[in-house]
Amino acid sequence: MKTSQYPVLLGLVALVLAGACNSTKYLAEDEKLYDKGNVIIHKDSIPAERKQAFEEQLQGLLTPKPNKKLLGVRFKLGFWNMGGGPDTTTGFVKRWLKKQGEEPVLLSDVNREYNENLLRNRLENLGFFNAYVTSDTSIHGKLAEVNYNAFPGNIYRIAKVDFEVDPNKQLGRDILSTKDSSLLKLGSNYNLDVILNERDRIDNDLKNKGYYYFSPDNILVEVDSTKGGDKVDMYVTIKPETAEKAKSPQKIGNIFIYPNYEQTSEGFRTARPRSSQLFRDNYYIIDPENTYRKPVLAKHIFFHKGDTYNRHDHNMTISHLVNLNAFKFVKNNFVDSPDSTNTMDVYYYLTPMQRKSIRFEVLAKTAAVYNGTEANVNWTLRNAFKGFETLTLSVFGGYETQTGGNVNLNSSYLRYGAEVGVVWPRLLSPYKWAPSRRFIPKTYSKIGYEFLNRRNAYTLNSLTLNYGYNWKESEQKQHDLAALEIIYVQPRNITDAYRAQMDTVPTLRHIVDPQFSFGPNYNFTFTNSMEAHRTNTYYVKAGMNTSGNVLGLIQGANASDGNFKQLFGTTYAQFIKAEVDFRHYLKLSANSQLASRIMVGTSYSYGNSLSLPYLKQYFSGGPNGLRAYRARAVGPGTAVPENVGQDNFFADQTGDYKLELNTEYRSQISGIFHWAAFVDAGNIWLQRADESKPGGTLTKDFYKELAVGGGLGLRVDLDFLIIRTDLAIPFRVPYRETGDRWVFKYIDIRDRDWRRNNLVFNLAIGYPF
Repeated sequence: MKTSQYPVLLGLVALVLAGACNSTKYLAEDEKLYDKGNVIIHKDSIPAERKQAFEEQLQGLLTPKPNKKLLGVRFKLGFWNMGGGPDTTTGFVKRWLKKQGEEPVLLSDVNREYNENLLRNRLENLGFFNAYVTSDTSIHGKLAEVNYNAFPGNIYRIAKVDFEVDPNKQLGRDILSTKDSSLLKLGSNYNLDVILNERDRIDNDLKNKGYYYFSPDNILVEVDSTKGGDKVDMYVTIKPETAEKAKSPQKIGNIFIYPNYEQTSEGFRTARPRSSQLFRDNYYIIDPENTYRKPVLAKHIFFHKGDTYNRHDHNMTISHLVNLNAFKFVKNNFVDSPDSTNTMDVYYYLTPMQRKSIRFEVLAKTAAVYNGTEANVNWTLRNAFKGFETLTLSVFGGYETQTGGNVNLNSSYLRYGAEVGVVWPRLLSPYKWAPSRRFIPKTYSKIGYEFLNRRNAYTLNSLTLNYGYNWKESEQKQHDLAALEIIYVQPRNITDAYRAQMDTVPTLRHIVDPQFSFGPNYNFTFTNSMEAHRTNTYYVKAGMNTSGNVLGLIQGANASDGNFKQLFGTTYAQFIKAEVDFRHYLKLSANSQLASRIMVGTSYSYGNSLSLPYLKQYFSGGPNGLRAYRARAVGPGTAVPENVGQDNFFADQTGDYKLELNTEYRSQISGIFHWAAFVDAGNIWLQRADESKPGGTLTKDFYKELAVGGGLGLRVDLDFLIIRTDLAIPFRVPYRETGDRWVFKYIDIRDRDWRRNNLVFNLAIGYPF
């Protein structure tokens, strides 16, 4: 007998709501629950939208924060109340509830005078020198609000900026040389944050000119607000107590590198080693066991003996050493040289990671009536050839079986394989080309094998080989050039049952076609989404993939006439494939954004091929695409999905062209909980007509053949992991009659059959885009 879980869940929700709604349950008669603090700015000259944003910013400074709310309910306080409130003699369940909750924030906890001073100081730091703040309390039963009335007055602007430094001294000349880059602009508002940033700017410029011991605290910015007219004069100078050493550029002396360092209780060693050889007249590398090849290590040290110190080379050296993926800790010290003045010896203390490591993972997989498991073993060898290379060996295996419904061709599979890869932290190429020195370029090579056994259908043997380069041009731009990619897939043991289905559903034949493609491919990625201060951020990935182009032209292949050519006894693919994935993120507020994506994929198969090989074809639907449709169940064009057997098993729908459009509103509910509303549209199309897929080719009316769907989602953001659930339904079905493709009129949530055929639930990790 089945019991429903919904009454239990509803009962739990009711208990939480009851505790939260009765939020003042344990308050004493004279106590008031602090509901919120409001800041009202009294200045008509500020536009309404800017005033609201300014008020929200100031409200964020107020302390304490009221009890947290979820959809208007103080759920944390509800947990605390359910746990017995102030009662300390509670049992295990109540103690757990109290631990999940929070005590009531009372009006008596609010220090109005402190908040008034806090707001006034903030206004003064923004240039409102004559600001003042008052406050009053508003009582509504057992709830209380505090209103803060801010009167900013007039804002002060910069009338003059003078750099009062000695031009006859090197420090003065170096400061004056960057004067044009000053953040202190005439006519701008006085702003303490800008003044602090200006000190940091001057310090950073000086650090790149050798002033290692200089500090932003050595800079004094004096402000004169007595001239009237709501104007200020600024005077930038060096504090008289600044140490002489800070006023002089420093040179680089001896450079000592300890690549096998282990920190002791005495801390880091600074004494010179008694016996060490000078490498390339620049570095003392203390590595008696020759664990690392010295030329490779030296390549990642950007200081040379006799150089003037600069922060850029300092940071770049640390970044390279950290990103070599060989050292657990990277520490460096600068010590005054005993041999000459204004010279520093440099010490690098590098603590290696464990050279060998192994990781074992077991994953559970579930989808509809299919369940299974997968295991992965990953072995890593660092510094494999003494040049910071990383050698990896991965072995994997998985099994999935059908645990519900009737068995069909897709009932179960066994999958296992292995992959060996090497990554070199440099470019291994006969041609000399050097991308940005700021980042470590990488050369990679990997070879993998996979065996897939679909018990009732077929087996596939797959071999892949890749050799290429990966490098970053900047923080925003990354390149990946696979100079050679080889994919070889050979089917075996095709069952009679599967062959019979292939005659009925020709789509199934493409899955078991032998596949052999080889050639270069290239991907370029641009993103500025890490720049959190931007309102608009972007992500663009563009790529091109080719196979057999030169060889096909040489051999004169012509698949249209049945003139297929082979390499090593196997027919190879000949195509050009290109795609662009463009994403835009619009920040609407601190806790909400609008994310949009346009993905365009195109290809041209010619010579030895009539279409893309199966592994290279496009598909649509699934948790990261059209979420209202199951994976690989859309298109091509207006072709109807072909049902094979029972249990809603569809043959994979693939194509040579793809268009996908997505937009999603994302917002925080409270804490780790977020929600989203989304609309997806897209489809795939064929390059050449296929009798088994009428309406599948790309035409000028492609936009009339888009599938559209939408829905709602819940996300749990754990910082290190985002768990995403989406529930979606189709809005537009492309394979219906031309005038009947929008299906809003057929939506019937109460109908069980409609729900089974149209409600699509997706569980995934991470955002779809």
